[in-house]
Amino acid sequence: QVQLAESGGGSVQAGGSLRLSCAVSGNIQRFNTMGWYRQSPGKQRELVADITTAGYTGNEEFVEYVDSVKGRFTISKDNVKSTVDLQMDSLKSDDTGVYYCILRQSGIVTWGQGTQVTVSS
Repeated sequence: QVQLAESGGGSVQAGGSLRLSCAVSGNIQRFNTMGWYRQSPGKQRELVADITTAGYTGNEEFVEYVDSVKGRFTISKDNVKSTVDLQMDSLKSDDTGVYYCILRQSGIVTWGQGTQVTVSS
């Protein structure tokens, strides 16, 4: 069993910053993907950013971002603490939505409960 606990959502004006954090507990495998999805009003849930731990010794990381957040958002992962953070800068109203932390390992995806991010223009 794996559990994900998100924190850090809130309301901010356009141009501001927020930092989301996700703590993962339970049976965590060395090779996995941790990241963030979001559900914006009237839109489908989309990947925002994720990090995949791979390589022979688990020392390689592959990062991907949706185009709309490149240069503004930074994802980071701490394999010792089993946390994944999302630093969001230069926020826009289009970034408004519910942000979900995810863990994918052995083909199984576990979702957090979501945290609301509201950006006012």
